[in-house]
Amino acid sequence: MTVSLLALAALVGFVLASVLSAGEAALLRVTRSGLAECLADAEHGPEPDPRRAGRARSALALVVEPTATVASFALVRVTAEVVAIAAATLLVQQAIPDPPSGDPVPELLVMLIALAAGLGVGVLFVRVSPRALGFRRPVHVLLALAPALTVISRGVARLTRLSVPRAPSSPEEHRRDVAYRVGESEDLEEEDRELVRSAIELADTIVREVMVPRTDMITVAAGTPLTKVLRLFLRSGFSRVPVVGESVDDVVGVAYLKDVVAAVHWPVEDGAGPAGLRPAADVAREAVFVPESKPVDDLLREMQTSASHIALVVDEYGGIAGLVTIEDLLEELVGELTDEHDTVAVQEPEELSDGEFRVPARMPVDELGELFDLRLDDDDVDTTGGLLAKALGKVPLAGSAAEVSGLHLTAERVEGRRKQLATLVVRRVSPVDGDNGGETGPFDAAGHPPKYEKEAHA
Repeated sequence: MTVSLLALAALVGFVLASVLSAGEAALLRVTRSGLAECLADAEHGPEPDPRRAGRARSALALVVEPTATVASFALVRVTAEVVAIAAATLLVQQAIPDPPSGDPVPELLVMLIALAAGLGVGVLFVRVSPRALGFRRPVHVLLALAPALTVISRGVARLTRLSVPRAPSSPEEHRRDVAYRVGESEDLEEEDRELVRSAIELADTIVREVMVPRTDMITVAAGTPLTKVLRLFLRSGFSRVPVVGESVDDVVGVAYLKDVVAAVHWPVEDGAGPAGLRPAADVAREAVFVPESKPVDDLLREMQTSASHIALVVDEYGGIAGLVTIEDLLEELVGELTDEHDTVAVQEPEELSDGEFRVPARMPVDELGELFDLRLDDDDVDTTGGLLAKALGKVPLAGSAAEVSGLHLTAERVEGRRKQLATLVVRRVSPVDGDNGGETGPFDAAGHPPKYEKEAHA
C-alpha cells in the first residue's frame, strides 16, 4: 500500500511539473494576437466551436499578466518536483531489499539512485520535452492546458491575496512587460521588433531627452532684414528658425523659409518699404511652447493634430531649454533620418593640396596639432569643431572661418537634420590671411556665396 502511494505521488508530481513546464514555455512564446485570431476563428469561423472558444478566452486571461502567471506556475512546478523527488527517494528505499547481513540499506546509496532517476526523468520529461513542445506550438499547448492552468493560477492567486496584498500593476510595468515579450519573440524580424519596442518605450521618453539643446539652437534677431534671414536659411540648411528679441528667452515667433521667400520675391504692396529690408518679425508665425518634461508620445500626437513641425521647449523656470521638431520625435521610432545629400562621414584627415587638409569635426585637438606639427592645447574644447565654435563664439555654419593658433579653420559641410558640423578644411595661416585677422565671411574673393551641399528641409 505504501509503495503504491509513493509511486502515485511521484507520478502525479512529475506529470504536474511537466504540464506546468510546457505551460510556462507556451505562455512566454504566445502572442495575444495569435490567441485573439484563434478566438475569432472559433466564434465566427466556418465551423464555430464553443468549447475551443472558451479555452481561447481562458488562455487570453492567462496572458493579461504573463509575468505573474509564470511566477505562479513556477511556484507550483517546483513544489511538485520536490514532492516527486521525495516520493521517488522513499520509493527507492522501499524497493531495495535489505542485505543478507540484516543491516539497513546505506542512505547514501538510496540518495544516489533516487538522484540519478530523478534527474533523468526530470530533465527529459519535465524540462526538455515539455518546454520544447511549448515553444514550438504555444497556441495549441495553451488551448489544451487552459482549464488546468486556469485552476492553478486562480488557486495561487487566492493564496497570495490572503498572505500579501497585491498592488495593481502600473501602465509602465505593463509596457515594460510587453516590450520584453516583443524582444523575445522570434516571429518578427529584428527591425520590426526594434520598431515595436521603440513605439512602446516612447511613452517613457520625455522631450528633454530628444530636444536640440539651447546651446545648439540657431536663431535670428527680430529686426534682421529678410534678405539676411534668407541667407541664414541657405547657410544653415534649416527651413524653420526661431525669431528672438533681446535674448533667446524672448521668442517672438518662428520664421519659415517659404514665408521669407514669398515675402522677398513676391512682396505685397502695403507701404512697408523694400521687401528685403522688412524685419524677420513681420513674417514670424506664432511659436508653440512645450514643457521639457512632456512625454514624447503625447507631443507627437499634438503636433500631428495641430500640423505644427517645431516647438520651443521651456524649462521649469520659464526659460528656453531648446527646441524640438517632429523629425526629432520620429527618430525615436525609426532611428536617424537622412536624405540624399547626406554623405559618408569623414573619419580620417584627407589631404586636399599641399598643406591643406579636410578633417572631421570630431577630430581631437591634439591630433590636429600633430597633423601640422603644432602644440594645440585648449582646456575648454576637445574637438576641432569645438575649437572653431569657440573662436566664432557661435554655432559654425557652412563657410564660417576663423584663425586659431596659426591655423585657418573653415567649416566645410554640415549634415543631418540638425545640421551639425561634419568636416572642416584646415591649413596654415598665410601672410595674406594674417591681414584679415579673425573670422571670415561666407563669401569668396569674388563675392559669391559658397556652394552648399545641404538643401533646407526641416
